[in-house]
Amino acid sequence: MPAKLKSFLRSEQTIMAILLCAIALASFALGRQSVESPTVAGQSTYQEAGVVFVDAPKAAVASDAVPVAASKNGTKYHRLDCPGATTIKEANLIRFASVDLARAAGYEPAGNCDF
Repeated sequence: MPAKLKSFLRSEQTIMAILLCAIALASFALGRQSVESPTVAGQSTYQEAGVVFVDAPKAAVASDAVPVAASKNGTKYHRLDCPGATTIKEANLIRFASVDLARAAGYEPAGNCDF
């Protein structure tokens, strides 16, 4: 081997570049392998992105639940007949089938509505 090639292969920059390429190839191979793994019972897999979606159960709502409304931009929920609910713009309106669902989404009761 010519002396120039030997010195090139022994340089620190060349070794770091080869090491970086090896790590990149290993990461790519592991990523491909994780997407090609078989699906688990009860789960659907979106293979192209490697994302696993688990089918969530539907929330059970009691028959005597009070429906409430909240604003996307706010932190409070209101009964539908409460004055605060009537002032929310339709584009920002979020409806919940019960108070429990609104609380689970992070909303608190409005002070001017009786619950």
